[in-house]
Amino acid sequence: MENLLIVDGMALLFRHFYATAMHQQYMRNSAGTPTNGVQGFIRHVATAVRDTEADHVIIAWDMGAVTFRNEISDAYKAHRQAPPEEMNPQFAHVQQVSQELGFHNIGVRNYEADDVIGTIAKQLEGDYRIKIISGDKDLLQLLDGRIEVWLIKKGFTEYSIYTETRFKEEYGLKPAQLIDVKAFMGDTADGYPGVKGIGEKTAIKLIQQYGTVENVISHQHELPKGQQTKIKAYYDDLIMSLKLAAIHTEVPLNYEEIIGSMPYVADTRHMCEVCDQHELKVARNYLMNL
Repeated sequence: MENLLIVDGMALLFRHFYATAMHQQYMRNSAGTPTNGVQGFIRHVATAVRDTEADHVIIAWDMGAVTFRNEISDAYKAHRQAPPEEMNPQFAHVQQVSQELGFHNIGVRNYEADDVIGTIAKQLEGDYRIKIISGDKDLLQLLDGRIEVWLIKKGFTEYSIYTETRFKEEYGLKPAQLIDVKAFMGDTADGYPGVKGIGEKTAIKLIQQYGTVENVISHQHELPKGQQTKIKAYYDDLIMSLKLAAIHTEVPLNYEEIIGSMPYVADTRHMCEVCDQHELKVARNYLMNL
C-alpha cells in the first residue's frame, strides 16, 4: 500500500512567512516579489516527503475567507486580520510552484482546507496509508487505524505525531469525540464560544462520562448545579459550536480525477530545476543538502 501525504498548505505558508518576516527577511526575487513563505513551504514539504516516505503529495488550500460556517455564525474567524502586503503575491506563487514540483493542489470554495483534507483522507484511506501535516489540532478528530496526524512543532522536522492509539491513551476518548469536547470548550482562535466557564478538562470529563453533547444535555440533572446553570445559559452557543467544531468530510470531490492527476513525488533534480526557474535559491540549496 502506498503512502499519501496530505498537507495543510496555508498552515505551512503562513508559518514560514512569519518565521522570517519578523526579521524582515522577505527573500525577494529579481522582480522585487517576496518569496520567503514560498521557500519555507518548499523546504518543509520536501523534508516531510522524506520523513513520511510519501509516494504522493496532496496540498489542500483555503479558497477565500468565507465558508459555510459563516452562515452558521457571523463571528466565525471574523476577527482574523488581513495578511501583510508581502504575503499577498505568495498565495498564487506557492500554488504554481507546488504544482510544478509534482504536488496535487486542491481547494473547494465554501469549504476550509480542513474539510477537504478530511474528505480525501476518509475516502482514500482504504487505498493508501495517510499522513496529514498541519498545525491544527482539530484534525485529530480524523484519526483512525490508517490515518496519522503530524502536528507541526518546530522547524521542518519536529512534529507531535498522533495515531489513533496515542489519542485514546491521552484523552480517554475516541478521536471523533473531540468534536463534542470542542463544542463545550469553544475555540477563541476560530471565534466560536462553547459554554462559558467550561474549559478543556471539564469538557473532556463530561464526554468521557456521557459520550456526546446530546447525552450530557439529556443527563444534565445529574451534573453539579453550576454546570447545569452554565449549560442552560449557553445552550444555543453549545449547539452552534458543535456544528462549527466538526470537520465536514463530504465535500463534493471527483476522486477519479484526484487519483488520476496525482503524480509520484518528483526527484530532487527536478525540484531544484523548478527552484532555479523561480529564483528560489534558499530552497534550492536546502534541497541539494537534504
